[in-house]
Order: sequence, then structure tokens, then C-alpha cells
Amino acid sequence: MGGYLQLFCIAASVISIAAAGETRQLGILTPPASPAPRINSPARYGARPGRPILFKLPVAGRDPISLDCSPLPPSLAFDRTTGVLTGKIDEAGEYSIVFTATNAYGEAAKSVTFVIGDKLCLTPPMGYNSWNAFAGGVSEEKMRIAADKIIELGLDRHGYVYCNIDDFWQKNPHAAEDDPALGGPERHEDGTVWPNSRFPDMKGLADYIHSKGLKAGLYSSPGPYTCGGCTGSWLHELQDATTYARWGYDYLKYDWCSYTQVATGAEREYHTRPYFLMGRFLAMQPRDIVFSICQYGECDVATWGEAAGGQCWRVSYDVKDRWEHVIERGPRAGEKNWFHSKPGCWNDADMLVLGRTVWSNGRLTQNECYTHMSLWCMIASPLMIGCDLSLMDEFTLSLLTNDEVLAIDQDELGAAAAPVLRGDGWEIWARPLADGSSAFALVNTANDEKVITFSFSELGMRGKWRVRDLWRQRDEGEFEGAYGFSVPAHATHLVTFTPLGGAGLKPCLKDIRDNYWRIPFDRDRAKAKDAAAPCNACD
Repeated sequence: MGGYLQLFCIAASVISIAAAGETRQLGILTPPASPAPRINSPARYGARPGRPILFKLPVAGRDPISLDCSPLPPSLAFDRTTGVLTGKIDEAGEYSIVFTATNAYGEAAKSVTFVIGDKLCLTPPMGYNSWNAFAGGVSEEKMRIAADKIIELGLDRHGYVYCNIDDFWQKNPHAAEDDPALGGPERHEDGTVWPNSRFPDMKGLADYIHSKGLKAGLYSSPGPYTCGGCTGSWLHELQDATTYARWGYDYLKYDWCSYTQVATGAEREYHTRPYFLMGRFLAMQPRDIVFSICQYGECDVATWGEAAGGQCWRVSYDVKDRWEHVIERGPRAGEKNWFHSKPGCWNDADMLVLGRTVWSNGRLTQNECYTHMSLWCMIASPLMIGCDLSLMDEFTLSLLTNDEVLAIDQDELGAAAAPVLRGDGWEIWARPLADGSSAFALVNTANDEKVITFSFSELGMRGKWRVRDLWRQRDEGEFEGAYGFSVPAHATHLVTFTPLGGAGLKPCLKDIRDNYWRIPFDRDRAKAKDAAAPCNACD
């Protein structure tokens, strides 16, 4: 049941479900992948001059697939078997390369512009993080298996390229009595951090991950100890940044935790100093290392994270696989900070809590999983898979590999969504896209099924628009004047609206997100007795 419904047209079957208090679960919506090749790379990729480039072309489709590219700068090499591009470009500038993928079912081509300058992560980073799967039980062996699984499951074909170790690769004097593997000196005599015995070869692990065409990440804290009590970077910041680069790591999650014990200064300095420090030291290294600031949104991190050298920053406290976390923590922080999102600067709503974790076998319903993935993509959050990849189920894999949904997160415009309309138990989020269309998420926060509808005039939309259902990967048709859809409890309907003919927004709207400010203002003005007459120049 479901499908689109015109404004105010509610089918009797929908009413009966709501009245019965039943919860319809959506199941797998994404259709089987086409055997024809599809290139899923973002249109732009950032790197610094003279730093090593490791870029894996994400290509879905049935093997064997033949790959090629042109023109290829002489300082770069492209492996036409693995799709991995390596090398470096010394001169700042933009270099466009057209990649092609061909198999027995068709051909795909895409131009990717390599932007060599001062910005990394021109789209939100995508990959895997070990914490939700293993917590303090992570090991080098498990990380190697995770890298293998990223390839085996085909996640790399959809853009997941980071394979990140979270906490517990270091020594931990607080837990050594229970686990001898965590004991021993925390640092060498020269101050270099000493990994625990579960990680006998940190450089060898990074090399192994790189051999798959993937990127390697790790974790530390600006305090004396990490959240789990392992060795932090306090007073060894430059030394640790240099060590991470020497080992070959590409990503650092830097988690506040025990820095509270040593932090000084007024509020702004108290919260920002350690991140400015590490950000500078990472930028000095001879390789690009993504800096993920993790201090849970304190002190309005979105306003200074870029200046500190970060590419992404947590804007909420930890998200667990509970409905109240999925709907309140990440999205509400995204609502507060959407206007700070842009290429190279991302609001991080925390790791994905889809699938089986170390704490549970998945406590979200299928509908809630759709809302989780849809909203994380809408607010342009980094997408870090947190489940045990060895126990991946078909439903979770379908959520993680819908390329049309992922394209929203990876849209090159980098304009994160804002909520533009709210009603009784529902809300609508929207964001503009680089191709001139807009993405809409119709979110049902209620415990019963709802037909979520809106009139185009309310959002300042004019003319006729073509609507596409991204989860089902099908066109719904052309709409003018109004749109509505029956959305099950706790689920989200994700669509794009493409303007047809002379359709578009009122001239007074810069983009669809302006309704976040405009609609409440118009309602307040309508209530005021002495409010000035509304401007009707663009009505």
C-alpha cells in the first residue's frame, strides 16, 4: 500500500491502518542493481599540492568491467583493473579526468575534477569505523577482515573508502589487569606512542588497507587518555601527528574525553585550543590526513571547526540504535547548524547505527532505519558504517548501497538540508542540489501512518515538477500545485523534485531552505495587528 496521493486525497485503506494502530514496515525498497556499469564517484575530489593521492573509482555493475580514463596527468597512474588512481600533483589548480566503465551491458562515463588546493573532503567522507562493531575488542586482525569485507560486500563500489580504527589500538593502563594485551609502556623512550599488542604493525595495517584501494584511519584524544582510558595525545600532539603520517594513516578522529582534566582558559579557548593545535600539526604533514573533530557540538563547533583545520565535526552526542536518538540527536543538531555545511566542512551526526553492533542485534525498526539513512544523507553527514560487516544482512546492505540515496549525501553543492515545514507528527526537510533540483524528506515522527502533504505555494514553488522516489528508484510523475505521500510510522519518504519548463522558486527565495526562516516569519506577521503589509513583488 502507499504511493503518491494528491493533496487532501486520503484513501480509506490508509485511514483503517492508522485507526487500527498497526505499523506497516517497508521492507527492502531498493530494486536489484542494474548489471550495466554505474560510476558513483562525486564530481569533485580535493587534495593538497604534492601530497600522495589514493583515489578508488567506485563503479557498480556486473563484472568484468573495463575501465579507462583521459586525460591523465603525467604525475598520476591509473590501474585499469582495480580502478585505483595514485600519484601526486604539485601545482594547485583543477584537473578534470573523464573515467569510463564498460561491460557487456553498457557503458558509463563521468568527469571527476581533482581540486588541488587547501581543501579536503569536498563531499562528506564515507567508510567504516570499528567502535560500534567491536568497541574495546578491536584488533589488527579484525581491521584486516573489515577491509576485506568492504571489498567483498562491494561497499567500495558505492563510495565507502575509509577503514577506521576507533579507540583501543593504544595501551590502556586502566584495563591492563583484566587484559594483559593492553599493558606495558604507553610510549617509547623518545615519546612515540606504543600500540598495544593486538596491533603489532600499525604501518603494515595501513599498507594492507591501502593495498585494497581503501584509506586508513585511527583515533586519539587531546587529553591524557581516550574515552576508553587508552593513551591520548596530550603534550605529544606534534609527535603523534608525525607518527600517524609516517605510518601512512589518512584520517584522525580526535575525541575530547579526558581533556576536561587538563583544559584551561575561558570557555572559547577551553573548548577550541586542542583542536587548533592538532589541526595545524596535521596540516604540516607530508600526506593528507582528514581531521574529524569530536567534541559533541560544544561551543558551537560548526562556527570554528574549519578554522581549526577540521573537515568534519560532531554536532551531537553519541547516537545509539534507538528511535529517540535517530530522530532527536543527529537531525536536531543538523537543524541548528545546516547553514555551516559546504564542501570541505561537514556536520557529523555520528556513525550509522544500522545493522548488528556489539551492543545489540539492531533495535531500530525497518522504518526507523529508512529515516536514519535518509536524514543522515539529507544533512550531508559523513557516512561511517558501524555494524559488524561479517554479519551484514540483506536489508542493511540495501540501505547502505542505494546509489541514488547516497548521491544526495555526496552532492557537490554541499548544501545540507533544513526543515521547511512541520505539522502534527510530521516534518519535511529539503536541500538544493547541484543539478538545479531539490531533495525532500517527508518524515513521519508519529506512531501511526500519515499522509504528509504540502502545497507548492506554501514553499514558494511555481510550475510543474517531476518527482522521483529515491529509495524505490522510480519516477512518480509530474506534479503541479501540491504533493502528498502516505508514510508509515517512523518512516521517511525521500524524493527529488526537478523543475520542468519555467518552473522554479519565487525570485525572493535563494533556495528551498529559505522557507526555514520565511514560513515562521510569515505566520508571526499574520498574527501581528500592526505588521507591515507583506511584499508581493514576487507573488
